[in-house]
Amino acid sequence: MPLREYVEEVEIPEGVEVEVVGSARIRVKGRLGEIEKDLSHANVRLEAGSGKVVIRLLGRGRRAEALIGTIRSIIRNMIIGVTQGFTYKMKIVASHFPMSVKVQGDRVIIENFIGERSPRMARIVGRGTVVEVKGDDVLVKGVDKEAVGQTAANIEQALKIKRKDLRKFLDGIYVYEKRVGME
Repeated sequence: MPLREYVEEVEIPEGVEVEVVGSARIRVKGRLGEIEKDLSHANVRLEAGSGKVVIRLLGRGRRAEALIGTIRSIIRNMIIGVTQGFTYKMKIVASHFPMSVKVQGDRVIIENFIGERSPRMARIVGRGTVVEVKGDDVLVKGVDKEAVGQTAANIEQALKIKRKDLRKFLDGIYVYEKRVGME
């Protein structure tokens, strides 16, 4: 099968600035902030101008189609992030021991998880990612969808229970809602 050039376009809405640095680094600025990503690992060429971003990829078959679709989604999510933002809502579930959750710097610290003496910690990813604790809810907000999702995953993974019956010990912090927009 010969190589083929795949081309996709992403519309740039009003109030969003897109700048392509080099051939594969993209910077998106909006009212909520700025995101920059290096997409050179995907072997794509990006061009910005006349109200759209053009993605060009030289490849073949399903893999190339999947890759160009992924790059298109990444750029769309960057645009949505700088205009509206992302919020993941997490619920604190503690049936055996009351746990306390607090944010210190770039870490989320969970104390008294299933009665443990040492606190468990989860890293907050990204510069603009904010974690708020409100009662038994934990809100993870930011403009970069990947950073917000990874932070929520880090919090869930920090509280993974080993060597206990998971049907009985449901304690932890779990994502229950993902939404576009920062409340």
